[in-house]
Amino acid sequence: MVREYHKGYSSRLGREMELLIFGHAGLPVLVFPTSCGRFFDFEDRGMIAALAGKIDAGQVQVYCVDSVDMESWYNRRVAPRRRIARHMQYEDYLLSEVVPLVRLKNGDPGLVPQRLVSLGCSFGGYHAVNIALRHPDVFTGFLSMSGAFDLKNFLQGYYDRDCYFNLPADYLPNLGDPWFFDRYRRNAYVLATGWDDQCLGQNQNLDRILSSKGILHKLFVWDSYNSHDWPTWERMVREYL
Repeated sequence: MVREYHKGYSSRLGREMELLIFGHAGLPVLVFPTSCGRFFDFEDRGMIAALAGKIDAGQVQVYCVDSVDMESWYNRRVAPRRRIARHMQYEDYLLSEVVPLVRLKNGDPGLVPQRLVSLGCSFGGYHAVNIALRHPDVFTGFLSMSGAFDLKNFLQGYYDRDCYFNLPADYLPNLGDPWFFDRYRRNAYVLATGWDDQCLGQNQNLDRILSSKGILHKLFVWDSYNSHDWPTWERMVREYL
């Protein structure tokens, strides 16, 4: 299996960032780590091994990025305004620095739209869903496993325009711009959770919102124990990616 390690200074974040790439070709998949996780967690937890057959066959190419959760949502040492601002810088880093790397390493420049799927588990599921819904011209699908979407408790009562536009359960119900819906119709969205998942209700709520807006998607609720954990996510990623 082709495995590449990248480390470089991010002008958007003002620090060095790291990522791993697995595979030589196929559908590019941008993977977010779980809460405050690292770029190597997906590999260490057996998720790359679970996808080894598809990666080696050139069906998927996986890009595992680092997080800045401890500098944004989880950083209670700074005011909520600074937390959401750091999150916005992280998104800028992904769009301006990581996505161009994906385009350089993967895909046919003449293919429009170029494919790119976001993926994440737990808090990484939030990142995967939010960036895909905010930028449906860049991300042509998402796979969220046990995604956590109710993030207002991280803001301690603070709320502004940037908060609103980064909470899918808030901005989706009011969204009416045809530009977004034209692109949503071309994309593929999957929510996966479990009957005993602590985030089950949040996934069901997002499922209702997506359905009410006519956004095609799938919600899968697994009948498995301890569903908010890596063994279940291994099975899910093999099934849905």
